[in-house]
Amino acid sequence: MPGGRIDPARSFAPLGIAVLTISDSRDAATDTSGELLAERIVAAGHRLAARALVRDSKLHIQQQLRSWIDDRDVDVIISTGGTGLTGRDVTPEAVRELFDKELEGFAVLWHLASYETVGVSTMQSRACAGIAGGTVIYALPGSNGACRDGWDRLICPQLDSRHRPCSIVEVIPRFQET
Repeated sequence: MPGGRIDPARSFAPLGIAVLTISDSRDAATDTSGELLAERIVAAGHRLAARALVRDSKLHIQQQLRSWIDDRDVDVIISTGGTGLTGRDVTPEAVRELFDKELEGFAVLWHLASYETVGVSTMQSRACAGIAGGTVIYALPGSNGACRDGWDRLICPQLDSRHRPCSIVEVIPRFQET
């Protein structure tokens, strides 16, 4: 793993992670990207705290996110879909309005990782991440490949408390300090 390693001497701290699929064309039976994320979350040792599917609507996205931000069992939210360039793609606008702080480095690393898979087509993605009310939110594109790359290469390592030199897990309890 470039830029980090897992320290087996440290203990793993499972998190409650919610998966939100944002789509006008998918339903529970065809939500393959949401299913991929849910399977990977559980396989990594975390708890799938919740899962939902909402329309490409800023109002619906924010309503679901706010509900999970207020839920003490949800430490992290990963959304899939709505990060592209079409008129209906409003996920970045919806999530950024809720962020207390944006994780700008996520978008940079996302594009580096995505470039290795899809080349310059990565420019069509507006994937982003941030902290809202003490909850980490990652907004990924809706394709299975994007979800696989985002989880495997970026999100999973940072959600592993054994990751060194540091992980986001270490600072989650401090997000709401004043």
